[in-house]
Amino acid sequence: MLSIAHQVFLEVAANLSFSKAAQVLFITQPAVSKNVKLLEDMYKVPLFERKGASISMTEAGNILYKHLLKASEIQREIEYDLSILSNVSNASGHLRLGASTTIALYILPSILSNFQREFTDVDVQLVNRNSEYILNALLNHEVDIGIIEVENKLTTVSYQPFMSDEVIPVCSAKSPLAGRSLTLAELRKTPLALRERGSGTLNALTKALQEHNIKPSDLSVKIRLGGTEALKNFLLADQCLGFMPRPSIVRALAEGDLVEVPIDGLKIKRDFFFIRRKGTEDFGLTSNFMQFAMRSNS
Repeated sequence: MLSIAHQVFLEVAANLSFSKAAQVLFITQPAVSKNVKLLEDMYKVPLFERKGASISMTEAGNILYKHLLKASEIQREIEYDLSILSNVSNASGHLRLGASTTIALYILPSILSNFQREFTDVDVQLVNRNSEYILNALLNHEVDIGIIEVENKLTTVSYQPFMSDEVIPVCSAKSPLAGRSLTLAELRKTPLALRERGSGTLNALTKALQEHNIKPSDLSVKIRLGGTEALKNFLLADQCLGFMPRPSIVRALAEGDLVEVPIDGLKIKRDFFFIRRKGTEDFGLTSNFMQFAMRSNS
């Protein structure tokens, strides 16, 4: 088991801040400093270098951090594997899950609710950001498993298909575009509201347009918004065209507040994958969750 001092070190290293680590751990900053000093005395090396108000890890700190990340993963694997010896429903542990916005807001809530009803001793932490952020969080050991749209596969990450969805062009029912269909030539001149860079929705749109030799710079982008809900609410209030994942606007379409605007020849489909760091595929808790999510979404 990792000592309290080691757990404190992990938080300081992850945040590169004694004060942020204290907030996360609900202890005082002097207590954080005391635990870090305890480890520095134990290993007889400095673990952090102080530079004014900021800190950075020393070479020794980086080495310790790398090993403690592995030790932390092993500790959680032990906890899970021992908890399911008699029955998998007795599973306990801590699942750190990251998901892109569409999945986190519109697919996962019911899955997570059912998962926690069945596995009452499993704590789940969900990080909801765009796909680029979730991939980096996985690589930085901030999450154990992610669900994202995948553009380019990395050799350090394992991928397993989860589900597909469709991104569709929509506008407010009050927009002059409502009830129309557009050609690709007309799309180039149409005022657009798009997601921020790093968004899987934007990446899917960009990829689909590339098949028609249309570059992002060819478009008339009026505004970029961070987050699916922000984009949806803007489209409801404005007259321009936007591209939204269909699961995120089912109600708005059914109630007639948003209207689909077909674009000749343009279909935008995207695939979501479970992602895990290579070498962590045997962690039973993430495998258990993946199987549960696949069953729930079938």
